[in-house]
Amino acid sequence: MQIEKPAMAGTLESSDVQVTVEPSTGEIELHLESSVMNQYGRAIRQTVLETLQRLDVTSARVQVVDKGALDCTIRARVECAVFRSAGVSDENVPWGGVIQ
Repeated sequence: MQIEKPAMAGTLESSDVQVTVEPSTGEIELHLESSVMNQYGRAIRQTVLETLQRLDVTSARVQVVDKGALDCTIRARVECAVFRSAGVSDENVPWGGVIQ
C-alpha cells in the first residue's frame, strides 16, 4: 500500500497510541515514544513493523506515541493511519481479517 499523504489515528489518552504516517523516500523510518519503553519498547516496535509489512508498506515515516496501548490497539491504529493515508474509503476497507 502506498502512503500518499500525512494521516493520523489514535489519541494521547491513557491506554491508547497515536500513530502518524507520512510519505517517505526509501525505507520505513520509525520513531517511537512510549511510557512503557523500557518494558515493552521492542514488542511495540515489532508490532508496528509487522503490521506495516502485512499492509505492504515499504516506504513511510512513522511516528508512534504510545501511552500503554495493547497490541491489538497498536495494530488497529497503524492500519487506520495507513488506510487514511492511502485514501481507502469506508466502502473498500478490507474488514474482517482479509489482510493477512
